Parts: sequence; structure tokens; C-alpha cells
Amino acid sequence: MPTEQPKAKYRQIADHLRDGILDGTYPAGQPLPSEEVLAKQFGVTRPTVRQGIAELRAAGLVEVMMGRGMFVRSPHSRPSLTRPRGIRREPDGRYAETDGIRWEHAEEPVATRTDAPLALADLLRIPPGEPMYTYDVLETADRGRLRQLHRTYVPFSSLLGTKYEEQAPPPAPYLYAALAELGHDLHFTEYIRTRMPLPDQAQALRVPEGVPTLHVLRVTLDEQDKPLALEELHLPGDDLELSYSL
Repeated sequence: MPTEQPKAKYRQIADHLRDGILDGTYPAGQPLPSEEVLAKQFGVTRPTVRQGIAELRAAGLVEVMMGRGMFVRSPHSRPSLTRPRGIRREPDGRYAETDGIRWEHAEEPVATRTDAPLALADLLRIPPGEPMYTYDVLETADRGRLRQLHRTYVPFSSLLGTKYEEQAPPPAPYLYAALAELGHDLHFTEYIRTRMPLPDQAQALRVPEGVPTLHVLRVTLDEQDKPLALEELHLPGDDLELSYSL
């Protein structure tokens, strides 16, 4: 009869904490032992502890609050970050995000030419395969603690008869002012869902295994509700909520 393989240390940690959460040893909303305490208790390194905690986060049993520690997830708990959604226009004509976060680019976005896939073509109301300018950038804020992947799509058809037939337009958010200068009165619609990130997205956003992302599609429209551009954002979904004024 084959012998049972011993459990990996990180699974022992996850099982120990899971049992304590389910039997009430660690009540909802209460802190868990620190990484340092768990590392000494199980004779492992802190990265091994984090691997065990990641399993509990993926199962929805634990949440990690920056600067505060690890807590048993409560049905009434609030995430550590709430981001108001919306765009406002400043007196000088610039457009700014409502959340007021100052994002920095990990590297400067460069325009590339892509063809519109079916799903995005449907939102932009253009034929599939229409060429678009596309910008990709990893954005960070708060010394790298906040991260998002931001992609901007601008169909060529939105730029016909403008100076941007000969040169690439700027990426969002500077794109909004450029479109306004062309005479458009802009408004926006957003579509949101959760998705499991691709491996490269999870690495860029630093989300643990099993944690979903918030996938936001923002369509920029003119005064006649014609789509002019589309943005795609991927945000870590483990300790973040989005708020909207209705």
C-alpha cells in the first residue's frame, strides 16, 4: 500500500488556520497570527506563510489589510480602498479621474496598430478587424502599492478628417482633451465584471494565485452617442471596491 506523502508546509499552515476559522478559534473580523509568529510556529520562512495565506484569500476566508495585518473575513467588512469612478473636466480643459489618484507609468506608452476583435468592435460599433491605435501601460501609485493595467483603443474611423489621420493621438486621459479639441462633447459608459487574470497580468498586478481582477471597459462617446474610443483596465479585486454616483 503506497505511503501517504507529507503535506507541504504551506498547506499545513493553510489547513491549521482554516480549521481555526471554521471552529471559531479565529472569529470573523479578528486578526490572525502575524507572518512572523506563524513562521516560527511552523519552522518556515515568511514567503511560505504567505503562500498558505494566499490559499485562504482565494477561498474567501482571509483578507490582508495593508499596514494592519491579516484578518478573518467578515461578511460586514469593508475593503481597504474605495475608488470613486467618474471623470471631471477642470477649468483649464483637462480631464481628471474622480478618485484623484496620481498614476505614474512604469514605462511610456507607445502607439501600436492592432485590428479590432469582435467583442470590442461590437462595443465601438465598428466592423471587426478595423485598424486601431492601441496603447498599453502598467500604472502605479502610492509608491507602487496601487497598480492597474490600462489599455487605450482608438479606431481609425474616429479620426477621419482630423490631424490624427497623419499622427497618433495621445493615450487616455490626454485623449479626452484631444477629442474635445476636435469639437466633441464627451460622455462615458463603463462595463465591469470579474475575471481571473492571465499569468502575466497577475504578475504585473502582484495578485496572489486564485484572486480575481476587476475588468473595466470604459467607452468614450460623443454628443450623438457615437463611440470614439475604448479603455480596458484590470484592477486587483481582492481588497478594492468601486463606487458610482447615480
